[in-house]
Amino acid sequence: MVVNGEKINFPGGGTHFHDGANKYIVSLARMLKFPNDKLHNGGNIRNVLDVGCGVASFGAYLLSHSIIAMSIAPNDVHENQIQFALERGIPSTLGVLGTKRLPYPSRSFELAHCSRCRIDWLQRDGILLLELDRLLRPGGYFAYSSPEAYALDPENRRIWNAMHDLLRRMCWRVAVKKDQTVIWQKPLGNGCYLKRGPGTQPPLCSTGDDPDATWNVHMKACIIPYSAKMHKERGSGLVPWPKRLTAAPPRLEDIGVSPEQFHEDTNIWQFRVNEYWKQMKSVVRKNYFRNVMDMNSNLGGFGAALKDTDVWVMNVAPVNMSARLKVIYDRGLIGTVHDWCEAFSTYPRTYDLLHAWGVFSEIQEHGCGVEDLLIEMDRILRPDGFVIIRDKPLIINYIRKFVTALRWDRWLSEVEPRSDALYLSEERVLIARKKLWSEGASAM
Repeated sequence: MVVNGEKINFPGGGTHFHDGANKYIVSLARMLKFPNDKLHNGGNIRNVLDVGCGVASFGAYLLSHSIIAMSIAPNDVHENQIQFALERGIPSTLGVLGTKRLPYPSRSFELAHCSRCRIDWLQRDGILLLELDRLLRPGGYFAYSSPEAYALDPENRRIWNAMHDLLRRMCWRVAVKKDQTVIWQKPLGNGCYLKRGPGTQPPLCSTGDDPDATWNVHMKACIIPYSAKMHKERGSGLVPWPKRLTAAPPRLEDIGVSPEQFHEDTNIWQFRVNEYWKQMKSVVRKNYFRNVMDMNSNLGGFGAALKDTDVWVMNVAPVNMSARLKVIYDRGLIGTVHDWCEAFSTYPRTYDLLHAWGVFSEIQEHGCGVEDLLIEMDRILRPDGFVIIRDKPLIINYIRKFVTALRWDRWLSEVEPRSDALYLSEERVLIARKKLWSEGASAM
């Protein structure tokens, strides 16, 4: 891409930026005529999906623009780039664009981005573009920088024409096309869908299809229309960032949570996190944490309580609570769905802090082993990293038996927390720090 006369290169496998990175971000905002050339558009663009992200440099630069990206790279020859991105402290994850839905709720992102991401968007009747359609909010954008969008050779022209025709039938419109980039926009309502001729492909999905079901759910080659309420409102109903973080989002109603309960949850987690830091302040230096995981994110209160710290949080919704993940995205945070009876798809030594509230009690009820999850947490946790485990006393007592074997005994703290509206009848909080193993450490 050429921005202000300066060439920005996009090597294969993802987006790589040098000094022109911010110029590229500004150019996207300028193409869309956003106020003051700011891509956040007054706080209305907060969550971005960067597909085929390489080392996640696009996402890295977005952070300084008050935008957070879920940067994903396929499980292929480029997967090691995600390891590098996580080492840099950039939100990123391995993703599989295959046959199953990505583990994110519908209408989670205001912008999707693909720059030379080497994805065949036309495969299987455009099913991957239809997955993007599921993930984009009403009026959301898809920024696409690739030879198909600008090259004049016959093969790239054929791909461009086919992609343009498919997206037209999906009711996306070209918002702007300039140089090597085209930006499409998803419709705000159902009007275009209703005007399509009989038999137009792809069809609309059936009314019984849950757009937020993501765990082991196969993609479908169909368009998910808006509900009557969303069609009428013509938008997501979200306030701009950063007010979005603490404002009660409209989709709370979907999960049976009242605004009052939401605000109470936010206040409780602010108090709980403050108490954690009081316990840890003697051993944690400033700016120590960067990559944080909340293993049972609920409504995102733990992540929201870290708003004034220079960290990012991967909010993990257990499968039985996956419906709540859409509230987390509506707050301007990011996360994923996972079953903690299985391994988490990330590299070893990925996170600086793991927070587990009630996770061990949950997996025990499903017949899964506490020891297996402890080993998985140890794999994910970086040396000198911390775990905060908040659970029933019996669980905490059992975990204490393994602390030395795991070498989580560089520093320990165990307290009985104050009861509150989220209290699990009885709770203990165990905070442990993982040792940096020396070469002479004996094999366990």
